[in-house]
Amino acid sequence: MNSTPSAAAGPAPAAERSGPAASGVSTISSDHPGITELFALLAYGEVAAFYRLTEEARMAPNLRGRINMATMAAAEMNHYEVLRDAMERRGVDVVPAMTKYASALENYHRLTTPSTWLEALVKTYVGDALAADFYLETAGSMPDEVAGVVRSVLSETGHSQFVVAEVRAAVTASQRQRHRLALWSRRLLGEAITQAQYVLAEHDELVDLVMSGGGLSQMTDFFDHLQHTHNTRMQELGLA
Repeated sequence: MNSTPSAAAGPAPAAERSGPAASGVSTISSDHPGITELFALLAYGEVAAFYRLTEEARMAPNLRGRINMATMAAAEMNHYEVLRDAMERRGVDVVPAMTKYASALENYHRLTTPSTWLEALVKTYVGDALAADFYLETAGSMPDEVAGVVRSVLSETGHSQFVVAEVRAAVTASQRQRHRLALWSRRLLGEAITQAQYVLAEHDELVDLVMSGGGLSQMTDFFDHLQHTHNTRMQELGLA
């Protein structure tokens, strides 16, 4: 699950939010074990996204769509290399570290395999936006060097903005498509939250990292926030 959505669709900037994350003050030490786990999770997410995007590019009805998907796939592997290098600097071998997250991420992709090009587009947009949300919940409390790595991983994800124009055009022309894709988007969110809960339940270090930002006091608040920002983005796509 990995593109930073438009300002209209995204969550409030960190500077507008309360808690240490909003103040820009790091509350997490650079040796927090959750940082390595976060890098490992993101790394496998990038690899899985690369293969997903290359497969789904074949569903594109034209060359422009295939190029857009291929560009995003290339960016995913660039992001993986950034994370791999960051983990090596921490003395961690990326492959065994990230393999422990394979089950949850592969289950998500298996359970949300799109059957149409429009479903593939919505999945790309929703997955990328959720990844951006996860970062925003922890960014301000991370040490600068760690926040810089995660920020660079999410920096090139604006490619999925081409999704908005194409999906909005399709749902404006067809109420049937709008209803189908609205249901699909809710399924994507539900599966993403389910798999995230599985991951967090098995990795206390990640839970502590998420909660260390200070902006959210309980895990339920975290998932409630994901639901809220998801609803905002569905308005952006015309699927509310």
